[in-house]
Amino acid sequence: MNHRPNVLPFYMSYPLPLFCEEEDAAMRDLEYLQEMYPREARRFQQKLARLLDPLDYAGSVIYDEYPDRLAVYKMADDMTAVICREEKEEGREIEQERLPEMRQLIHVLLCQEIYRRRRRSRDGILKF
Repeated sequence: MNHRPNVLPFYMSYPLPLFCEEEDAAMRDLEYLQEMYPREARRFQQKLARLLDPLDYAGSVIYDEYPDRLAVYKMADDMTAVICREEKEEGREIEQERLPEMRQLIHVLLCQEIYRRRRRSRDGILKF
């Protein structure tokens, strides 16, 4: 009886490309769903992405294994101030009573944008 050792078929020996395709599909899903945000949230998200660009480098706080909670809150507050100023310049002034909800929305959008960038730029075995 001819007995061969357990050998994986060739197509199963390198499963990483399939995993990368799943990652790309997940990112496309996220971007598609972001397009469904309400108009104001989409506008804030686009401004946040632009404001976060200077912090998108290797070694940045957004790529820390465990980003500091206070640093993220400070970043969200700073970006809220910039967005409020930009909104005022564009003729869409934010009322003071809406500011706490806007700050929370921007914080959530910032955390999501940081997550998206961390997933997209992950190096090593996930991206070639």
